[in-house]
Amino acid sequence: MGKGEPVKPSGLALMPFAVFAAFYVGLSLYAGHLGLEMPWYKVSMPVAFLVASAVSMMIGRRPFAEKIETYAHGMGEPNIMIMCLIFILAGAFATIAKGSGAVDAAVAIAQTLVPARLMVAGVFLVSCLISLAIGTSCGTIAAVTPIALGFAGPLRLSPALLMGAVIGGSMFGDNLSMISDTTIAATRTQCVRMKDKFLANGMIAAPAALVALFIYAVSGSSAGVVEAPAVSWREFVLILPYVFVLVLALAGFNVMALLFSGTLLSAAIGGVLGKFWLFDALDLLGKGTLGMGETLIVALLAGGLFRSVQANGGVKWLTDRIALVIKGPRTCELGVFLLVSAVNCFTANNTVAIVIAGPIAKECADRFGAQPVRVASVLDTASCVVQGLIPYGAQILIAMGVAKGLDMQIDSFSLLKCLYYQPILAVAAITAIFFSSRRPRRSPIPLS
Repeated sequence: MGKGEPVKPSGLALMPFAVFAAFYVGLSLYAGHLGLEMPWYKVSMPVAFLVASAVSMMIGRRPFAEKIETYAHGMGEPNIMIMCLIFILAGAFATIAKGSGAVDAAVAIAQTLVPARLMVAGVFLVSCLISLAIGTSCGTIAAVTPIALGFAGPLRLSPALLMGAVIGGSMFGDNLSMISDTTIAATRTQCVRMKDKFLANGMIAAPAALVALFIYAVSGSSAGVVEAPAVSWREFVLILPYVFVLVLALAGFNVMALLFSGTLLSAAIGGVLGKFWLFDALDLLGKGTLGMGETLIVALLAGGLFRSVQANGGVKWLTDRIALVIKGPRTCELGVFLLVSAVNCFTANNTVAIVIAGPIAKECADRFGAQPVRVASVLDTASCVVQGLIPYGAQILIAMGVAKGLDMQIDSFSLLKCLYYQPILAVAAITAIFFSSRRPRRSPIPLS
């Protein structure tokens, strides 16, 4: 196939994902069967992506040089590069904040304000509110994860449980926030107003969040009761970088700008209070950025693999097959849910998944009489469910990278078992598709 020819659908193009799953998940399960410790760390995710990428190069009749070029373009795609920059800054911010004492200070203050048994639920609720306000799950995870993981030792809480609460809460806001990229993409592709989509989406997400909040409250009720440490003015000064980052986020600053600013402020405060000197700070920053190395490699390889699969016709084949099962409004919404979920698995980017699936969803909604606002809600919800569950997505990669920078080893399987909100949200969305009452269809609202 030449560069100018249209992409032909091919189910064979999806084989690399089956190879990835078999290699990574299969060998990890086998390592667990052998009784090895931390089995999910025995198989490197970058190696699994390399194996899957090699398979993708064997598919199709294009010249090998063209396949490599396509793969490289996927690795260098702007969204992937932006993601990598966020990873680097998140690693630097988390490490310098820990070195300055900001994490310990935030934990001490939280212990004096929140009962230990409600700490996990509190982490989930705070993550929900912050992500709803700032519209970015990545920014929320980068800012809140270091604080949340600080509770693990003093309160004898599971780091995976705390991290799951942060990721779940961040996806709540990513799904609902009016300034979220996913909300903008979903409403624009379906030509609906943001407030209408927010109301329709809220009827699904709010009950799911309440159920998840209850589960996190119960799961964290076994937290150890310890005497709250004394808090002085120094603790409040040390947490200023976190406050600063959140204020900038609420003011609409770019996530990279706010992480960079927070890193500089943490270094300055740590230096003024005598926590470290210049070369100590530089060493911490270097370790924080280098600690994200594996995360960066996964993001680059994933970007290349997804572009390769798309060029081989895998995404086109998938969208065509899902479109065949749509027969009416209900199956239209269900088909959209499955479509954007599958595309999100391949792209590992919920905004990109909505942009790809959105026009197809719009065409199906117009043909089968589905409400555009409900389709927009399904698009956003499904993409956030999948994005918050895939181990190679930006959200989980950031959280895992921050944990590694804080010298905490958390395997993917343990984390997945603690991601309560996303599966509950999926159940709520599918229930709404089949059992919610049908209102008269509304005409699309042109956006200017």
